[in-house]
Amino acid sequence: MSATAAPGDDAPGAFAALTPGRVLDALSDAGWHPDGRMLQLNSYENRVFQLFLDDGSAAVAKFYGPQRWSDAQILEEHAFALELAAADVPVVAPEPMPAERADLRRVRLAGTPPTLATELDGGFRFSVSRRHAGRAPDLDDPAVAAWLGRFIGRLHAVGARRPFVHRRTLEPTAWGDAPRDWLLAHDAVTPAERAGWQAACDAALALVHAAFARVPGLRLLRLHGDCHLGNVLWREVGDDGGGPHVVDLDDACNGPAMQDLWMLQPEGPHAAASWAALLDGYRVFMPLDERELALVEPLRTLRMLHHSAWLARRWHDPAFPVAFPWFGTPAYWSQQTTQLREQVELMSA
Repeated sequence: MSATAAPGDDAPGAFAALTPGRVLDALSDAGWHPDGRMLQLNSYENRVFQLFLDDGSAAVAKFYGPQRWSDAQILEEHAFALELAAADVPVVAPEPMPAERADLRRVRLAGTPPTLATELDGGFRFSVSRRHAGRAPDLDDPAVAAWLGRFIGRLHAVGARRPFVHRRTLEPTAWGDAPRDWLLAHDAVTPAERAGWQAACDAALALVHAAFARVPGLRLLRLHGDCHLGNVLWREVGDDGGGPHVVDLDDACNGPAMQDLWMLQPEGPHAAASWAALLDGYRVFMPLDERELALVEPLRTLRMLHHSAWLARRWHDPAFPVAFPWFGTPAYWSQQTTQLREQVELMSA
């Protein structure tokens, strides 16, 4: 895989200077008091660390990729998370920085309240949240699916209050056409598979655009944006905050409600009952435009293309070849071609 970085992508080795000592120093400068214990958590786009503080509590620090988001986009994500938390929607929101203890000669704080810190020497930006544990919800249980649907409905009820101004909007051109064009322009698709992949991609995108065109006046609202089961944690009833809560609003965007629902579509013998229960639960708090049910496969198609371009654009980050060794191979692009052809069949049915 030899794709090069595009404008807005982080340069190779962007996180190389983020040593454990620098992480601890940055937290201290922002007014936190880490005791030195630190564990790096799984994250590709950013660098995320669990740290313990002098008072014995645990916190999670997220250091943002230097060029992915602007300060305004990050702060808009933070404000959405805090708005959800204020509405009692369980979400892992950023903690206000302890500004009274911060060394403002070394960090700059931003946000109201301040939730984003930036090193003045080096420029790494970071936020801090409290540690939240949980497991994936059991979507085979219709009662759990209904609860999860109510949860997403509550999240969307807040999201519908106003749009994002600085963050992206999910629509076919940005999520489908642009990734296709970037992959082709940067020769990311292996030569033998290029023609077949491009033909399948063009056919799929034509159907995606047609599907969106059949939903005039499509309502767009603030979404989680990446609401798969890895970002939804379930706490047992009886625990503090039992039930679902979401983490990682890094991909929050404007988009159709179905984007936060289709990735939770159950599989297995109880899939139909659980899917119906999830949608019924959603309708308790938010009306569902039934036309959006026809966008499930178009949205899945957009995610496929967006994901391929995301991997290719970040291949220069040493974490990616290690985590995704199969990406960019002839077998990968052949599989993508097959899956796009399957999407064409599903969207044509």
